[in-house]
Amino acid sequence: MLRSPLRAALALALSCSPLALHAGEPTPNEAADPMVGTGGEGHTFPGASAPFGMVQLSPDTDTSCEIRACYGHAAGYRYDDPTIQGFSHTHFSGAGHSDLGDLLVMPQAGEVKLDPGDPKVPGSGYRSRFSHSTEVAHPGYYAVTLADNNIRAEMTTGTRVGVHRYTFQPGTHARLVIDLRTSLYNYPGKVLWSGLHLHPDGTLTGFRETRGWAPGRKLFFAMRFSAPLVGHELIDRDANVPYRGFKGPGRTSADLSEKLGKALEASLDFGTISGPLEVKVALSGVDEAGAIANLESEQGNFDAIRAQTDTAWAKALGAVQIEAPEAMRRNLYTALYHSLLAPSVWSDVDGRYRGPDDQVHQAKGFTFRSTFSLWDTFRAEHPLLTLIQPEQTTADVVNSLVESQKYSPDGILPVWQFAGRETWCMIGYHAVPVIADAYLKGLKGFDANAALDAMVASATHAQYGGLGDYMKLGYVPIDREPEAASKTAEYAFDDWTIAQMARKMGRADIAATFEKRANNWRNSFDVKTGWLRARKADGSFRTPFDPTAINYGSDYTEGNAWQYSWFAPQDQAGLFKILGGDAKTITKLDAMFDFDNSKVDYSHAEDIAGLIGQYIHGNEPSHHVAYLYAYAGAPWRTQARLKQIVDSQYKPTPEGLAGNDDLGQMSAWLVFTGLGFYPVAPGSNQYVIGRPFVSRAAITLPNGKQFTVVTDGLSDAHPYVGKVTLNGQPLTRSYITDAEVRSGGELRFTMQAQPNKAWGASAAARPFSSSTAKQQ
Repeated sequence: MLRSPLRAALALALSCSPLALHAGEPTPNEAADPMVGTGGEGHTFPGASAPFGMVQLSPDTDTSCEIRACYGHAAGYRYDDPTIQGFSHTHFSGAGHSDLGDLLVMPQAGEVKLDPGDPKVPGSGYRSRFSHSTEVAHPGYYAVTLADNNIRAEMTTGTRVGVHRYTFQPGTHARLVIDLRTSLYNYPGKVLWSGLHLHPDGTLTGFRETRGWAPGRKLFFAMRFSAPLVGHELIDRDANVPYRGFKGPGRTSADLSEKLGKALEASLDFGTISGPLEVKVALSGVDEAGAIANLESEQGNFDAIRAQTDTAWAKALGAVQIEAPEAMRRNLYTALYHSLLAPSVWSDVDGRYRGPDDQVHQAKGFTFRSTFSLWDTFRAEHPLLTLIQPEQTTADVVNSLVESQKYSPDGILPVWQFAGRETWCMIGYHAVPVIADAYLKGLKGFDANAALDAMVASATHAQYGGLGDYMKLGYVPIDREPEAASKTAEYAFDDWTIAQMARKMGRADIAATFEKRANNWRNSFDVKTGWLRARKADGSFRTPFDPTAINYGSDYTEGNAWQYSWFAPQDQAGLFKILGGDAKTITKLDAMFDFDNSKVDYSHAEDIAGLIGQYIHGNEPSHHVAYLYAYAGAPWRTQARLKQIVDSQYKPTPEGLAGNDDLGQMSAWLVFTGLGFYPVAPGSNQYVIGRPFVSRAAITLPNGKQFTVVTDGLSDAHPYVGKVTLNGQPLTRSYITDAEVRSGGELRFTMQAQPNKAWGASAAARPFSSSTAKQQ
């Protein structure tokens, strides 16, 4: 914990703003807790990363499991594991699937051990027992004592580098093992080819190609040490015939300083050293020369890199200054921290990056980003970044998405991309609302016409996800494409955002086409039963039908009819009319939250967690649902449901996330909800008002202005909003606009014990819906 001079500087900065740091109150860096979500199914990692950093240097407690058996270890670390296998340099934050865990490093004292060993048998390998009492985790810093050899291990990171610091007991023999065989979600044959090269100056470089979630992924590294080597061994543990594909840098040397193979390890001997051993590592997706350049671009030792990253986190987290009860403040700063880990930097310091075509390209005027879990993050994560990281990050994101489409062999925007490679995981073309939302909010730094062309290309790719039938029939038929009901509804929303952007740009022909397509959700909605359902190519709804059924590859994506029947963010009023009006809609919403799950079993569905009736907060299709009461004129019901969700789904503990954080989406939901508003329909330029969970918070905007949320009477005894003012004037509508937020000012809530059922009830007070927009 860096308390001085960073803490003093941050306190001084806050003292000049509307929200001064109270004496003794943890700074944002101290309040954010990377351990949250490392237990249960949060799937976060506790290790070090800079904001949006290329390197996520974190402990792996077990990489020995295979494929779906590894679900609980998707981030490498699981809080209830008793041993640490090593420290690797790449991790996802909160993903439901995994890969990565690249370049595992483990210190050893004395005897050389080349295999991790059995976690149940101490001393059987290079893994070590540890105690949580020795762990320290802050943004950009992680430390733990490896109990078996009493080695203190510390980690910090810059943007493209990670730095290890190992303190050995006096008189012990200091060694490192570097294992290129290990991965997260490991299986035989995953490593296709790898290389190690020890340079005359002591720099160790290498590469690895894997056939994991992103097939054919290549990663390069460069590593330097603060102490000279007294001995080394580069070892190939696999005697099989070498891979005949990618050959790395093209070297053929076979001396002791170089090794190519599929199962490589390095055993490095530093002898008896008098002080800590520092290991500085840089990554690159391009080549080893790029890794060396990245290594040299971030100068300084462990403490210098840590101080720089502390400052970067203080600035990033300080964009939202929060006053709230202690547990909630920790929840919110932790959520903000998790929201700022991805999309991660992927281009080298010189702008080169490896794209979806596996070729090296040059990013000009922007930093190429990757790690896009777009089915999750289009909902709240990316809208949050447009407020707190609007200039560089959002422009980088849009440019990266458009460049990816340009070089994609399939000509489509990213779906779920990392390391520049496409996984085709999940559904939709949700890069589209991310781009449209940024453009419609007036953010600059990208070519809007090129972006719109890429959006249209993705939405008209007939071979992708049933789009050919969708364009002909107006829905995706279930007898030709799995998860058809979900795809129809999500495509329709994406289409609406294309129409919104095209209309603002004056491209009327595109706007007209996609405005029509935006209503396609209606074609999959069964008016007689009141459910979104999958239809067959002949127009009939598929039977048998059970609105509670959840099965992978069925009518819905990681959900059922209860969750997906609410997905029409562009026209909730149109949906509510089909359901029979406000009163019947409210009754059905209540039935969703109050549903008795005692007779349903979702144990087979790993992603289904955080159930409140049929509302499933641990998975994204439910995330907007609590806000829908406002569209039916009952925002007081939203207020009650939000308290129910926040109280049960978020805690500042390792088990504090109800489900996968999904690259920041679960966390971004809490940040918005804590502030009192949420982007139900990205692209509408509106935020639906819920209720705040902060006594005071201020968003620092890039124009130098601040948007402040103030809550009078915040307490558990006052769960309802009595009145709302915006800049001192009564606000009777249940939404605010993006322009109002960006203009700065004050949104003030007065809380009370009983609901104010009149506030936000009128039709004119309700948030945007496309079918009623002209009447408002």
